[in-house]
Amino acid sequence: MSNPFFNLYSHGFARVAVGVPECRVADPAFNAAQTIALAQQAAQGGAVLAAFPELGLSAYTCDDLFHQKALLDACEAALAQVVEATADLDIAIVVGAPLRVAHQLFNCAVVAAGGRILGVVPKTYLPNYGEFYEARQFSAADCAIDARIDLLGQTVPFGAELLFQMEKLPLFQFHVEICEDVWVPIPPSSFAALAGATVLVNLSASNIVVGKSAYRHQLVSQQSARCLSAYMYTSAGRGESSTDLAWDGQALIYENGELLAESERFLNHSHLLFSDVDLERLSRERMRQSTFGQSVRRHQDEVRKFRRVAVPV
Repeated sequence: MSNPFFNLYSHGFARVAVGVPECRVADPAFNAAQTIALAQQAAQGGAVLAAFPELGLSAYTCDDLFHQKALLDACEAALAQVVEATADLDIAIVVGAPLRVAHQLFNCAVVAAGGRILGVVPKTYLPNYGEFYEARQFSAADCAIDARIDLLGQTVPFGAELLFQMEKLPLFQFHVEICEDVWVPIPPSSFAALAGATVLVNLSASNIVVGKSAYRHQLVSQQSARCLSAYMYTSAGRGESSTDLAWDGQALIYENGELLAESERFLNHSHLLFSDVDLERLSRERMRQSTFGQSVRRHQDEVRKFRRVAVPV
């Protein structure tokens, strides 16, 4: 705009978006099209980062189809379409997909911008209790043997200890974790925040049961407060299999314990949630609360594991 004073990015803010696209189980082409449409809307709305659900390109409820070559090949083809679409968008996106790496299958978050894959984050904690049995199909992040992988003609960083730095926004550094990762006693994002991440992203599927929505609010609120960060949370919605589970498509954006935005639940169509996060506020809070720095000192071994990836947005 003509007067930069009225541009939110001139004042230490950044606009982010959380998308919940309609999906079809084991139909990556359809899911890619829905994801691309929401990514375009997010870019048009001025967001610098958009996040989409866990395993969004395949759908979460594929069960043992995850071990079929036809589905995995189709997911890679769909991922190529999504990555290519970012070439025309001034935004970074995070999408979920099952990926084969060194004869193992990982539940991954793929970060893309400018028509390229910037990094791939595998899920750290695989739930295998109650209605979940992810360990039947997937390997956990610490099973990986490679720090870089070949994917769609690129060699890209791979691992749970990746930090993504927006090149033109010094205070915007984000970390990605997947669903169960935030439900454990010490989420990976805790160490990521100590390593410098100001925005934490969670790609979730997360079925719904009575009381779970309120508990998600508590989890995300407390994690954003403890980490003095913004937290973007998305979950699966319409289109997932309802044979055994129900889905509400809840999306949340918190900042330092405060709710900035929440989507309407149980919608019958794709939807997008926007909010502006105050990165300057988060940075100043970390300076003010000196115990944040003390925590960095006490967890040096974990903090030093992180690798930084530049995001050209």
